[in-house]
Amino acid sequence: MDDMLLGLSLLADPYTLILIVIGVLIGVTIGALPGLSSSMAVALLLPFTISLEPVPAIAMMASLYCAGTFGGSITAILINTPGAPPAAATALDGYPMAQRGEAGRALGMAAVSSVIGGIFSLIVFLFTAPLLAEIALEFRPQEYFALAIFGLSMLASISGKSSIRNLIAGAVGVLISTVGVHLTTGVERFTFGIPHLTEGIGFLPVLIGLFAMGEMLNQSQALDVVYQRVTSVAIKLPSLADYIKVKGAVIRSCFIGTFIGILPAEGTTVAAIMGYNEAKRWSKNKHEFGKGALEGIAGPETANNAATGGAMVPTLALGIPGSATTAIILAALIMHGFRPGPNLVRETPEFVYAIFGAMLIANFVFLIVGLGGAKLFSRVTLIPRTILWPAVFVFSMIGSYAHGQSVFDVWVMLGSGLLGFLMLRHGFGPAPLVMGLILGQLVEENLSQAMIILDNNPFRMLESPIVVGFLILTIISLFWTPIYALLTRHKT
Repeated sequence: MDDMLLGLSLLADPYTLILIVIGVLIGVTIGALPGLSSSMAVALLLPFTISLEPVPAIAMMASLYCAGTFGGSITAILINTPGAPPAAATALDGYPMAQRGEAGRALGMAAVSSVIGGIFSLIVFLFTAPLLAEIALEFRPQEYFALAIFGLSMLASISGKSSIRNLIAGAVGVLISTVGVHLTTGVERFTFGIPHLTEGIGFLPVLIGLFAMGEMLNQSQALDVVYQRVTSVAIKLPSLADYIKVKGAVIRSCFIGTFIGILPAEGTTVAAIMGYNEAKRWSKNKHEFGKGALEGIAGPETANNAATGGAMVPTLALGIPGSATTAIILAALIMHGFRPGPNLVRETPEFVYAIFGAMLIANFVFLIVGLGGAKLFSRVTLIPRTILWPAVFVFSMIGSYAHGQSVFDVWVMLGSGLLGFLMLRHGFGPAPLVMGLILGQLVEENLSQAMIILDNNPFRMLESPIVVGFLILTIISLFWTPIYALLTRHKT
């Protein structure tokens, strides 16, 4: 208790609190801009923290990390342009709500869900970090492979009306993920002699193209249609009944996001996708998903922000970064003279509590920013589309180039936009393709590593109870509809 009080007292300095607020504002802004991620912002912030004391420096970076994850939901909801990869799932139901004039309600739900997920994971991080870190250590390549396969099993139900179309789109995503040099064998695949393809196709340009450019091209077909938006509805925040309606999705996503965040390298994007899928799986109103379901916002937003606190567990307790952003925070800790891992928790526990306190404060600050700014942000939906969409095009170009400082990424984004437009016209959802692209890399890399470890004997994977558990969950996920129908028939 003394260590906790000492750690929290380190945050009592007004200068540190101001830096936390600044970190939140930067995080929300960067997160909302397409193509700019919190990891990029933290990396740019790193040189400026050298002259700061360790606690203010890490507190500011951790605050930016939390707020950046939430910030991506703003543009995802308003203009179907996820500012950050974890917000891709939020766009599936957030944007339809904005289209029907309920942007404020969607933004308010995203803000509150994000804070609940963030606070839950921080409480878990505070009290059970050592135990959860030990569980994360049990995951080897074969366990990660089984987890990724379980994620791919969700493709059939993640969005859209046709499971077959979803599986086809997901398969295309997995195929795109194989472009480039295979890390294990060094073989080039589908590069066609183009040097830029040797490192693979960047995820962010594809994401921006599919969602932002695809939607822009789709909207261009209806420029002569006049939408009547009621301002009082657009800026209306969620009611108490709305929060009660999504409580199940929020609770499930708290656990999903925290667990996924603890697993090194899994990250907030995978957590958001799983949070969305489980919200849909257990919802009584599955038909509303993809059309503007509040659970479709609460599920992924709770999960991706819960993953931020979860990712700090292996970062601080083991010295193993739980995400790209925490890898940069890990570098900052080392730069300031700390040794992340068991020694950090044992020798300077007050510093760990200070990081916990900073992230807790950051969650409450971006709750104020999210709810207070929801009415202001929601007015974006009232901007004429002849002005809004050209601006989206410009930001998409800038975001695609800024990610890798490459004009080739801009061409990838434009090509993905055309692909996204064609997919929308023929009833294919972009989300399964994105999910296939993300999880395809995890499947391939971990399968290759597992085969090396297991002497190319795939049946040895079944020696792991964790693998067996995930495979059982995969089978249940794939055949959930007939299983549920059978159980329902048996009860009646």
